[in-house]
Amino acid sequence: MKILGISALYHDAAASLVIDGEIVAAAQEERFTRIKHDLNLPVNAIAYCLKEGKTAKEEIDLVVFYDDPILTLDRYLKNILAAGEDSTDVIDRSFKSMFGAKIWIHKVVDGILGENENRKFMVCEHHISHAASAFYPSPYEKAVILTLDGVGEWATTAISVGDGKEIVMKEKLDFPHSLGLLYSAFTYFCGFKVNSGDYKFMGLAPYGEPVYEKLIKEELIDIKEDGSFCMNMAYFDYQHGRAMTNDKFAGLFGGARREPETEITKREMDIAASAQKVVEEIILKLVRHAKEKYGEDIDALVLAGGVALNCVANGKIKNSGIFKNLWIQPAAGDAGGSLGCALYAAYQYDSIERKAKMPDAQKGSYLGPACPMEEIEDYLKKNGFPYHIFGEDLFQKIAELLADEKVIGLFHGRMEFGPRALGNRSIIADARSETMQVKLNRKIKYRESFRPFAPSVLEEDVSEYFELKDTSPYMLLVEKVKEERRRDSSVQEDLKKYQGNMLEIVKQKRSDIPAVTHVDYSARIQTVAEESNPYYYHVLKEFKKLTGYGVIVNTSFNVRGEPIVCTPQNAYECFMRTDMDVLVLENCVLYKEEQPEFVETQDWRSLYELD
Repeated sequence: MKILGISALYHDAAASLVIDGEIVAAAQEERFTRIKHDLNLPVNAIAYCLKEGKTAKEEIDLVVFYDDPILTLDRYLKNILAAGEDSTDVIDRSFKSMFGAKIWIHKVVDGILGENENRKFMVCEHHISHAASAFYPSPYEKAVILTLDGVGEWATTAISVGDGKEIVMKEKLDFPHSLGLLYSAFTYFCGFKVNSGDYKFMGLAPYGEPVYEKLIKEELIDIKEDGSFCMNMAYFDYQHGRAMTNDKFAGLFGGARREPETEITKREMDIAASAQKVVEEIILKLVRHAKEKYGEDIDALVLAGGVALNCVANGKIKNSGIFKNLWIQPAAGDAGGSLGCALYAAYQYDSIERKAKMPDAQKGSYLGPACPMEEIEDYLKKNGFPYHIFGEDLFQKIAELLADEKVIGLFHGRMEFGPRALGNRSIIADARSETMQVKLNRKIKYRESFRPFAPSVLEEDVSEYFELKDTSPYMLLVEKVKEERRRDSSVQEDLKKYQGNMLEIVKQKRSDIPAVTHVDYSARIQTVAEESNPYYYHVLKEFKKLTGYGVIVNTSFNVRGEPIVCTPQNAYECFMRTDMDVLVLENCVLYKEEQPEFVETQDWRSLYELD
């Protein structure tokens, strides 16, 4: 059976193709439209999936939508009734979307694929889509499933159990009480963008102290021992369709929210540290409760939902030892729902059996489009862009350039599915460089100076650099740099010394791999195995031969506000708009100094909305 899964009309629209239970293709719509977090129907992603799967439109047997629009409408109407006279804003904001494409999604799909009386259409409950995306690709025959996000139809948090091909939801917590929305409220209050700035808020937390933890627990959220919680909605306005927080919330934290792009103060740092600590406490209570109630004979936990992208909390789960094994869906947010609903339909409504695969069935999350060498060369020749072709010496050359502190845009193989670049659409650099973090933030990514960069490390060498004894192929676990590699430093002392100047704080050398060491000695780690990505593995291997270090910087191939690059043209334009030194397109190497003058008719910054 050929099944097309679709997520859309909220944020991070995506499409996934599953054929006879095998994941064939998956991609976010933003990569094609160049609109970050694009929520529109994923027509381009659908076209790609069909092309990748060599499948005509009429050959699709079943289309599944990742959300139940009727249940969502139920929440919307009951929310309006509960708000009463204060419901005007939520009506104005959501009426058109609720009664438009969402309700008629089956007709919208017919408009994309053409009407076909033999094709079936189904919807899947939102948290079941998340649960399926986490369980079915995992390497476990049986697992407890924890899904946490902003909101689906009603559910915001759910505990389920997966066994073979079956998934059964056991418990759930409903809107408006939501860990994802709580975190987004703090993200918003600290001046970052909801749904895209949460990872910045997480990265800010190590600069602060959790001085507001008690206040949050006393005033904003009542946390039970089983991890369930009740939010004090008097401080939040999102249920009324307005801003995430209100004046009462601002009064609790000593003044109005930070305006975007203004100076970050100690208050925002401390709020981030406090909120992160509270969220971690709730998640660990939920995990412990799930283990005690449903996991007596289950040693594996799998995670999905947007909150599962909180890699700091994931690291705490791993280190807690509550479950022996942990697997997290790399496209944990709504994009991954397109994959989950397709897989759920495959195992529930097709006759195939599920057999768990090692290391997993996610295929490294390299599920997007590739670009053949002949197409790359055609593009370069047509535009007169000088390049050099390398053979077996390519990886040695890349290693030499990295060791010379060159910043390289790396484009090869299939594009990653999910928010993380995993070596195929990445910007890479030397992790040993003391100046690289500042250079990458200011002159390559054009983003805030405080933000850390992730390391890619040879899987077999991870324990030489980090306090991690397991693999982390999807960059979803945070762990500390090993103590013997650290340099004595204190971020709180640095804040005082440099009077809150975050650029100066970032410049301090905290280990022998400073470009990937955050202010609390942490790092968001990607382990690289030869079997999952031989090209990227050999880059790291050659770099180790040359320098003795099997670790480099890996950040996504884009600038702030831009989706990760999808095509050679996207890659070349990003290369020329920044201070990147080298571009590698498969076996083609381009040097900045050899390229012709790059002229654009408009300021490229105007093309992207800052995230």
